[in-house]
Amino acid sequence: MVNFILIAFCVGVGMLLQKLRLVPHDAHKGINTWIMYVALPAVSFKYLPKVQWDVQMIFPVLAPLLAWAGAWVVMELYCKGKHYKQRSRSTLEMVSGFSNTSFIGFPLVTAYYGEGHLPIAILSDQSTFILLSTVGIITSLKASSTERISFTGIAKKLVTFPPFIGCVIALFFSPFVSFEVAEPFFDKLVATVGPLALFSIGLQLKFEGWKQQMPQISMALWYKLILAPGLVLFAALMLNVDEEIAKISIFEMAMPTLVTASIIAEQYHLNTKLVNMTIGISIVLGLFTTALWNQALIYIFATL
Repeated sequence: MVNFILIAFCVGVGMLLQKLRLVPHDAHKGINTWIMYVALPAVSFKYLPKVQWDVQMIFPVLAPLLAWAGAWVVMELYCKGKHYKQRSRSTLEMVSGFSNTSFIGFPLVTAYYGEGHLPIAILSDQSTFILLSTVGIITSLKASSTERISFTGIAKKLVTFPPFIGCVIALFFSPFVSFEVAEPFFDKLVATVGPLALFSIGLQLKFEGWKQQMPQISMALWYKLILAPGLVLFAALMLNVDEEIAKISIFEMAMPTLVTASIIAEQYHLNTKLVNMTIGISIVLGLFTTALWNQALIYIFATL
């Protein structure tokens, strides 16, 4: 409950300050810079060295990729049918393809399944993080660039993306260097990600014109909250994945839209209004749909 109150508080304060015009209209850009260049790389240094790699853990790593691939297929077909341009396609793929696996995911996994299941959730979170740093950037570049994007151009964007750099360094050095001494420092940096990202969304969140964008928002939420976890559930049953690993992987993919998608959308000039409205609505609805998914998973695995 504390986390739900914190979510509402951070977004609400941002919306209030924006509404009263007590902050500059571009105040969110400075906040986003801190998150992108400092806080998000710290996530990798905090969690990646602690992950216990095991063959059974492949599924939570692959689950975000499966959810994103499904989003790409569904949104490409949907946008072609609606004759949307690439900017709308990329925006919908961003808000439907990435789950909020940490700030909302970790507390809900702990609440429903216990802290002992967090290592599984961390794997899904890091996989989501790497996907956002790679295919998320490529998806955004397709919409934001007016020129033909070369492989060199994409590679340059990827290798200079701060969160991606953090992932690579943490993965490469963790077998040889202990980060334990710096863990309290990383804890404080990581703690800023959720509140500041939500506050940034509040600063940008406007509901004017929501009726015009409701078809896109509804489609994104239908996939994100219902179809994506359903797709991962189907894969888990087909592959006969261990019950506990399957449950956490599915549950993580049922989370609301990744808050960081708003930062990427703003940086690469996607439809930030649509992104922020979808994130805000998904957080509210996600608190109810995840509870339903928990009950559904209990029933499904109990009957197998």
